[in-house]
Amino acid sequence: MNILVILAHPRVGSFNHGIAHGIAAALAEVGHRVTLRDLCAERFDPNFTDDELGRGNVAPPAIRDHADAVLAADGIVVVHPNWWGQPPAILKGWLDRVLRPGEAYRFGTNARGEGIVIGQLKARAALVVTTSNTPREAELERYGDPLDNLWKRCVWGFCGIDRVERINFEPVIGSSDQTRSTWLQQSTTRALALFPA
Repeated sequence: MNILVILAHPRVGSFNHGIAHGIAAALAEVGHRVTLRDLCAERFDPNFTDDELGRGNVAPPAIRDHADAVLAADGIVVVHPNWWGQPPAILKGWLDRVLRPGEAYRFGTNARGEGIVIGQLKARAALVVTTSNTPREAELERYGDPLDNLWKRCVWGFCGIDRVERINFEPVIGSSDQTRSTWLQQSTTRALALFPA
């Protein structure tokens, strides 16, 4: 399978980097073709331009490159921290610019003539790995875990990916080396289960 891994964390050597690189290595080891895109290292420009709003616009070369990688993927992995209940701005801009209408999704009508979204991606599965510093119980009680809905329904479900799984590690702040090692193993195990050899 062709697996695309997207990493969105600005600090080289972060726990997010460890997760993304660990998953990429594990998937490659069992025979998948893995492409790891580190958005911050690439200095991906998240700013959606006026030209890109026009119907039938031609994507700038850097955006075309990312869009083609998404379209070619049989599976997608996204790794990012939870900042304000959302992905970092660079990743949000990546979604805005790369998941292009007419390619990742299109609009149509159902048998009753009602408007519907038709997902276009060929990937059948996606894994989203997030990190946070809020304990799980507090996250659910106070905020309702907005990232789960975002990734499962608003992004990958919208684009036609049938199976979307998410795992969150928390609280990262103050966690021990042993705990992080366990989390790294859990993330690779989850990826290998979702994308078997």
